[in-house]
Amino acid sequence: MSKARAPSPLPTAPMEGVDESTWLDVIQKMDEVYTRLIDDEVELEKKNSELEQSQQFIFSVLSAMSDVLIVCDERGLIEQTNAALCELVGRREEQLRGSGLADLLADEASVQAARAAMDRGEAPHGGQGIELNLLDRQGQPVPVDANCTPRIGANGKRLGTVWVGRPTAELKRAYHEMRAAHEALKRTQQQLLHSEKMASLGQLVAGVAHELNNPISFVLGNVHALNKYSQRLRSYIAAFHAHEPEAVLQQQREKLRIDHLLADLPSLIDGTLEGAQRTADIVHGLKRFSAMDPEERKPVNLVEVIERAIHWVQKGRAVPVPVRWAPARAPCWAALASCSR
Repeated sequence: MSKARAPSPLPTAPMEGVDESTWLDVIQKMDEVYTRLIDDEVELEKKNSELEQSQQFIFSVLSAMSDVLIVCDERGLIEQTNAALCELVGRREEQLRGSGLADLLADEASVQAARAAMDRGEAPHGGQGIELNLLDRQGQPVPVDANCTPRIGANGKRLGTVWVGRPTAELKRAYHEMRAAHEALKRTQQQLLHSEKMASLGQLVAGVAHELNNPISFVLGNVHALNKYSQRLRSYIAAFHAHEPEAVLQQQREKLRIDHLLADLPSLIDGTLEGAQRTADIVHGLKRFSAMDPEERKPVNLVEVIERAIHWVQKGRAVPVPVRWAPARAPCWAALASCSR
């Protein structure tokens, strides 16, 4: 937008002793210079407006940054900061300008680390990560994950250092909370796994108890019968040793049903042996199912292992589940104890 030209301050009337053409040339040159000055003034105002807009943009960016920003010269004196740093340390930017970076650091280790980063001759342009402790508005140390970047001038020389840092106290607190939650989750998972194992063990024990109950009950019933038979036999043998008359012995024999007893003894003994053998087989199967023997690889019939596992699982359930599988007689070398488990 061009500014309206002001009337020329030069006189338009001819002067005595000066040729009119010469005077016109002078007026024309002066008019051109004046016009150029007006145009330069307009261009200067335009650039000033653009500069103000750029400054406002930079200020808004610095104010919106949540990370702290510190711009230092080559001596470590603060030249520029942002609102996040002022809020953290409780000081205005005017108070911070010209002060040393070391005045904001909480301990000597942070001062030495910052000084070493700023004195480093070959600092990477991508920056160097350093953990510093800044003093907050209460004078308490605040851990900050800072990045130190050299500030290079147009001539390629280092003019100072730009520090951008993020307070890590909240991050560390969030990390500790997340870690605590993770540990609690792991404990919950372990408890659930333990509960599931105990529930499975309870079902297995119930199945084993049911499986052992039949042969043991059979053996127990036979033992009670044998105990009664032994009492009757002792009574008959006592009468025999007392040299009772034949008629008395015969009467005792019929009363005590000795002939029936003797005829029933073989089946009772066979039944007791069968129940005991069945119990021994069940115990042997359980030992194989939960064996902790050395892991020696041997030929294993996987069909028998799977059928045994299905048998015990079904025994531990109130309602047996349908099982569908096609056994294949494939040779296999494995540790039997691991397969059974």
